[in-house]
Amino acid sequence: MSGDTIRDLHVAIVGAGIGGLALAMGLEKKGVPYTIYEAAPEFSVVGAGIGFGPNGDLALDMLQEGFRAEYEKVCVGNKPGEPQDIYYEGMLLQPGPPKIRPQKCLSLPIHVKASYRSGTDVEQAHRHAVLEIMTKYISVEKVRFSKTLVGIQQYAGKVILKFADGDTAEASILVGADGIKSMVRKHVLGPLYPSQVEPVYADSYCYRGVIPISVAREIFGDLTDVAKMFVGDKRCCITYMISKGEEFNFLLCALDDRPWELKNSVSQKISHEAMMADFEGPEVDQRFRRLLRKARPVKWGFFHHRYTSTYYRDRVVLLGDSAHASLPFQAAGAGQGLEDSLILSNLLARIYHAPDQSAALAPYISAGLAAYDAIRRPRAQKQLERAYEMSHMLHFQHPETGKTIDKIASKLQKQWFDWIWFHDLNGDIDAAFHKLDEALNA
Repeated sequence: MSGDTIRDLHVAIVGAGIGGLALAMGLEKKGVPYTIYEAAPEFSVVGAGIGFGPNGDLALDMLQEGFRAEYEKVCVGNKPGEPQDIYYEGMLLQPGPPKIRPQKCLSLPIHVKASYRSGTDVEQAHRHAVLEIMTKYISVEKVRFSKTLVGIQQYAGKVILKFADGDTAEASILVGADGIKSMVRKHVLGPLYPSQVEPVYADSYCYRGVIPISVAREIFGDLTDVAKMFVGDKRCCITYMISKGEEFNFLLCALDDRPWELKNSVSQKISHEAMMADFEGPEVDQRFRRLLRKARPVKWGFFHHRYTSTYYRDRVVLLGDSAHASLPFQAAGAGQGLEDSLILSNLLARIYHAPDQSAALAPYISAGLAAYDAIRRPRAQKQLERAYEMSHMLHFQHPETGKTIDKIASKLQKQWFDWIWFHDLNGDIDAAFHKLDEALNA
């Protein structure tokens, strides 16, 4: 960097996960200079299945028009012939009569309409397949691998990034898309809000796995055809197909009244016997224990960022899980990260293509990041809180719904997802532009 005018704008993105790559896609499309710094030696993912609601699909369409056609090649929804407007079907975790299909002996299924286009359901895919598509829309020469961020310094007109290998880099803006254990989050929140830096254990964890669909059908039969939420007392199970229907992704979740033991890790290896003990008891159908035997004995703790007073500090800004890590029970966390990327990429493009290229960049950055924070933070934090509340419902711990699946279904049907899925993203972009222009003209 040689200056701090609009023409000198360069964006550093730390983290090459879903959020970081989505932002890069948006910047690439709009011609905004950027560099991605990724700690891993190559593109990699944690976890297997990922799904986007209609808002996430729309955000990806708006970031890059060609993405949807590529995504359709790798994603899968409900089995053809099954209802295509069902998000997840809700059933009980407890046993039913052994010779009767469980949906006939369990209580009310939860049918949540999920279409924003006629005939389009909520679809899931393998994370690796999604990342492979995303990388097609960015320039590989703009990615630096094996770059572990260890320090950030802000000066007038630039941000200095320091890496574990001794290298440094400069940028006009640093975007932290470095996940739930974000180094960038510490820089943004540490000085004024130190208690908000670390993710908070949400008193629950899961065991997870991916198995061939043929193996899953040996256990569950045609219950594999539609995504499911099996609910129960302090335990639940989430299942859905991925990899074009060839694989079956599952999470077996449990509430926990003990503190998380490992300070620097969100996962913990345990014994196979301890894992199986978590789903013992007559209130759990034996098929879930058969499924659990397919998982590795690793607890994956659920952590979230319940309180975040700001998403930026000067020229450094948070995006995705580094800003608003959420629980998985609404399957909406990735979609919120995509919305972050959509709004931020549009703001940065509006700045970079401003008419006066020789204008000082600092006021534009200040106004742009304030606009991003004002538009994205209230909505993302609301989703985070709703996911936490939904966890209590699915584990029969919610004071209003208790152990009654009819009440859970009723509450979920009443505007629990519509506000996420059918949100006006174009309206958000317009509102962000208005805030940017208003601040610059003040």
